[in-house]
Amino acid sequence: MYVGILNARKQEQFTLKKIITKDLRATTSKKRCRFKSTILKKFIMTEGNFVDYIKVYATSGKGGQGSVHLHREKYITKGGPDGGDGGRGGHIILRGDKNMWTLFHLKFKRHFRAEGGGAGSKSRSTGRDAADIFVDVPLGTIIRDADTDEILHEITENGKEVILLPGGKGGLGNWNFKSSTNQTPRYAQPGIDGQDGWFRIELKLLADVGLVGFPNAGKSTLLSVLTSAKPKIADYAFTTLKPNLGIVEHRNQQTFVIADIPGIIEGAAEGKGLGHRFLRHIERNSALLFLIPADSDDINKEYAILLNELKQHNPELLDKDRLLAISKTDMLDEELKEEIKAELPKGVEALFISSIEETGLQELKDKLWKMLN
Repeated sequence: MYVGILNARKQEQFTLKKIITKDLRATTSKKRCRFKSTILKKFIMTEGNFVDYIKVYATSGKGGQGSVHLHREKYITKGGPDGGDGGRGGHIILRGDKNMWTLFHLKFKRHFRAEGGGAGSKSRSTGRDAADIFVDVPLGTIIRDADTDEILHEITENGKEVILLPGGKGGLGNWNFKSSTNQTPRYAQPGIDGQDGWFRIELKLLADVGLVGFPNAGKSTLLSVLTSAKPKIADYAFTTLKPNLGIVEHRNQQTFVIADIPGIIEGAAEGKGLGHRFLRHIERNSALLFLIPADSDDINKEYAILLNELKQHNPELLDKDRLLAISKTDMLDEELKEEIKAELPKGVEALFISSIEETGLQELKDKLWKMLN
């Protein structure tokens, strides 16, 4: 059912694109620009501005040509070689930025090309080094080789710079090749070619607490109550299609970050319901908050399914601190709470909360803070 909902939404987006194309053809050229601008803005807002996966092509600069030059000066008839070296080609450098939280800025610029280095010249003058191309990415970014799927770099620190593709080295000028047997070399090295390739850039959110639960379990509602985040909330499954972050204010102006990822369904570790894209966002969380609604048919079964999906995706996730919260308890009286409490899963601390009545939330924040410190 959940996969069907996702496919229906994709079909709606595809239909919207067809309508846009059809309407654009029917309008005059002057009206077309205004219409296109308005529709694209609406379409981008519909798509959302959170991007956690992008594929880019990058090319570093070629090294500059070495110079072939013989020194000429008044009263010096045979000055010898003095050709300078070529300059270095531009690097492609990735840089961590703590103020960024999405790869959206790379969505419309996927090709990066650095300039080549300058050629050497007379008087052993070295050619200029080409300017480097800096690509800012959010913390938690992983760079993979698009062909081999090998992890090349991982950026988790603000300001950290890694060279994705080094620029080519400049060629040596002819003065480097002079010797007692070859006093006037008339050749120099060409610059070394730059490197190029396709890369996959993936973002794993850096948050203290990750919300784990089935679709429509109340995760987005809880996030909106605990933080100032405004996630989309509705009474159907897969309302959240992209992760949301929020900052929880605790006692004495202490804060921690909580991440709401889209709901997990059975088989998510195998890719069902876009499971691979969602599950990777909780790999960096320090603690996991499992959210199961009080009206669930079997709380133990749902908790076991969630644990199994995490284990299949990455067994190390089970080593993280866990807390179970039973949501939507505003529908329960004390007698029902006692009955549910007796049947809760063993080996994990549990508590009852209600995002609507805002009950149990302070206790929840206290427990989460204790787990993190």
